[in-house]
Amino acid sequence: MGDRPMNLAEKIISAHLVSGEMVPGEQIALKIDQTLTQDATGTMAYLQFQAMDTPRVKTELSVAYIDHNTLQSGFENADDHRYMQSVTKKHGIYFSRPGNGICHQVHLERFGKPGKTLLGSDSHTPTGGGIGMLAMGAGGLDVAVAMAGGAYYINMPKIVLVKLTGELNKFVSAKDVILEVLKIMSVKGGVGRIIEYGGPGAKTLTVPQRATITNMGAELGATTSIFPSDESTRQFLKAQGREDDYIPIFPDPEAQYDEVIEIDLSKIVPQAAMPHSPDAVKTVGDIGKIHVDQVCIGSCTNSSFTDLMTVAKMLKGRTIAPNISLSVSPGSKQVLNMLAKNGALSDIIDAGARVLECACGPCIGMGFSPNSGGVSVRTFNRNFEGRSGTKDAKVYLVSPETAAATALMGYLCDPRDLAKSVSVRGIDMPDRFAVNDNMIIPPAGEEEAESVEVILGPNIKPFPLNTALPESIEKREVLLKTGDNITTDHIMPAGAKILPYRSNIPYLSRFCFEVVDPTFPARAKNAGGGFILGGSNYGQGSSREHAALVPLYLGIKAVIAKSFARIHCANLINSGILPLTFTNPEIYDKIEEGDELSMPNVRYEIENGEQVTVINETQAFEFTAECELSERQRAIILAGGALNYAKQQ
Repeated sequence: MGDRPMNLAEKIISAHLVSGEMVPGEQIALKIDQTLTQDATGTMAYLQFQAMDTPRVKTELSVAYIDHNTLQSGFENADDHRYMQSVTKKHGIYFSRPGNGICHQVHLERFGKPGKTLLGSDSHTPTGGGIGMLAMGAGGLDVAVAMAGGAYYINMPKIVLVKLTGELNKFVSAKDVILEVLKIMSVKGGVGRIIEYGGPGAKTLTVPQRATITNMGAELGATTSIFPSDESTRQFLKAQGREDDYIPIFPDPEAQYDEVIEIDLSKIVPQAAMPHSPDAVKTVGDIGKIHVDQVCIGSCTNSSFTDLMTVAKMLKGRTIAPNISLSVSPGSKQVLNMLAKNGALSDIIDAGARVLECACGPCIGMGFSPNSGGVSVRTFNRNFEGRSGTKDAKVYLVSPETAAATALMGYLCDPRDLAKSVSVRGIDMPDRFAVNDNMIIPPAGEEEAESVEVILGPNIKPFPLNTALPESIEKREVLLKTGDNITTDHIMPAGAKILPYRSNIPYLSRFCFEVVDPTFPARAKNAGGGFILGGSNYGQGSSREHAALVPLYLGIKAVIAKSFARIHCANLINSGILPLTFTNPEIYDKIEEGDELSMPNVRYEIENGEQVTVINETQAFEFTAECELSERQRAIILAGGALNYAKQQ
């Protein structure tokens, strides 16, 4: 980079660069300082880490959180938690117990450090960008490699500056800001980009507000999002008793960006993302006063102390509408304790809310699903079809202010309409948070670790392994043809019925693409595997590598799509599944589900970086597909996946 001025993202990347050059599109390798996992993805990540035969993690800090699969209706989730508690104790990883809170909220409170790199097996890991971390979501195997001391490989992103001016008005919040960014950029607009926030307006936002914005940067498809580490960051860390972790990080005055988007905070009004996409954004006023059945407040996006204090103040002395079922999920034990001690929790309960535990809960369909055909207004980050646990529900994404107003009125309500009767001013960051880390278990020392037994329950099955890429793939069926913006929730659904089997790939495979075509798993097994045809932005959403591991188990050889979401594409490569894109996108329309395709020279073409020749045997035509791989990724595909590749090395 020479001595040229650098932006914020470039500064952190350059300080962690292991190999490569910071040229957009070029592959770079980054040293990872911290990792996090959660229990829906963690079991596989730790099984993969153990397969690497590394006695202890080599990161500065690694933390395992239990926050997704906390609904224990059978032994499966409890067994997974017991396994993770034992494996983390043995290998040098901190363990956040069930009830301590959502990984992103707790990590922000207790572990995140400005200027550090964080890799997490959850797509909302960029929440850490709220305190100036380069925090990225990834598949569990990439996180396992980082824990073992390996670098994290990505293509150098472009850097987009979102320049904020002005200040938010009353009843308008950070959630409305990120919804505005989604309206401008779309769920595909952040692919291959880091979103960096700056300008005078950024200084007016607190760390919890910034974290809301960086959290939902995942919905843009962005590599990550980041704010400067400034006086607000120092105050937050000081209030957490961690002022020593503070360092200031700012872009250089003459820093350059690939793109600049300007947003005046004073012009933003309450907004909502309509079903079924986070970028289907309109103002609350334009949507109108639609009937609502359910309101959910919480998730890793909007469950901070200040978020819930705002809600408590709006609900105080009032009762929710009779047609509304209201849930409130504090983001951490710290938040819940503080609300309990200052009386705000009582105000929330008095208003008629059902208080849920400090976990992801309804956001991943883990309880509190809406009624049949119901309308649910949520402060969450995703509203994909069926994600709530009710396939025909309509989910709207809003701010805590809009959610509280809606709960009181019984219809989607612009909170400014309640300005005369409700106040939200006076919700300030506390000078001191209530710190109690008794639900975080430190790992055993190196000597003690040798005697720690890792406990595997009967639901934990080995992860599937691929085989080396063959010379050719002959006459395999197109088992499924999908449209654009297929999410990982489409590929591998979440929810209370399915999540307990995240450590049991054979059983989990029964639900693959259930919301798209419930016949897919049986057809894939009967056919001995085949191909999937996808549209644009295939695999957006969660980082769950199960969306690649389950298709691998079902024999999927390649996904041919118009374009891929970043994390899912990496997960396919790690599983040894070919991620192919059409050289001519119009070919997508010609191919039918059930067509048989062959790739007669696939290994030679991948090995030599050439386009892959595909023959449609059913319709008797030939086309080509791109497989954009780095030299390392090419070797992974040829070996049949990242674990096979690692063993060869």
